[in-house]
Amino acid sequence: MILLLTITILMLGLALGSFTNCLIWRLYKQENVIGRSYCPLCKNTLRWYHNIPLLSYIFLKGRCYFCHKKISWQYPLVELGTALLFVLFFWQLLDFKYLADEAVWLLLQTPSFYLYLIRDLAAVWVMMFIFIFDFRYYLVSNLVVWPASIFFIIISLSLGVVWWQILLSMAMSGLFFGLQYLLTRGRGLGEGDIWLGLLLGAIFPEWSLLITAILSAYLVGTVVGLILIISGHKSWGSKLPLGVFLAIGALLTLIWGENIVYYYLQLF
Repeated sequence: MILLLTITILMLGLALGSFTNCLIWRLYKQENVIGRSYCPLCKNTLRWYHNIPLLSYIFLKGRCYFCHKKISWQYPLVELGTALLFVLFFWQLLDFKYLADEAVWLLLQTPSFYLYLIRDLAAVWVMMFIFIFDFRYYLVSNLVVWPASIFFIIISLSLGVVWWQILLSMAMSGLFFGLQYLLTRGRGLGEGDIWLGLLLGAIFPEWSLLITAILSAYLVGTVVGLILIISGHKSWGSKLPLGVFLAIGALLTLIWGENIVYYYLQLF
């Protein structure tokens, strides 16, 4: 049963990864997200078998069927990355303790399991979108961030978190990024990052996990920034897309956040 569930989660990740690529392009181009897929280079409408996640890229040898120009590596990487992260979070939720079919069957009858699974997979998808969109265009799309924030508020409420705790967490996170925006006059981060802060607050209503996500993002960003400066790819005044690191920090916290908080508290 675990194998069957893993394959199902993997296929779902591939499909949503393919949708992510389409959504990123169309939102950036301000196009209607509903409609047939097309090659961004030659504009020819793609057939259904040109859109099979990962497999089409392999069979077409990384080139468009019509114009034969190279397809960006972004497409298979996002599809595969989303699928693997889906499986990783699914197994993390199982916690490797439910290896017998009987135990899995009992777990699958628990409503909270599905709520946590939906929360984690939705977070993976949203953070993958934010990562790629901000990495490529240095932009944050509120057309995804706003609905996602509402969605995670509903999920948190369904998991038994009280409404004021969610709003407090969102307010703390939004205020943190808002103050940075005002103090740097928009040079340190963009307005979209404030909305990302509110989103993080909705995903992590527990203040300890919220702080862990933000600190993880800044730590990863600092390390990456120093590496880019030392290697000569960036200068000290260069800007980095904060959304990329907030997405990484959020995913790291979803996986290991509770352990990080536990071991930190043990120090005191």
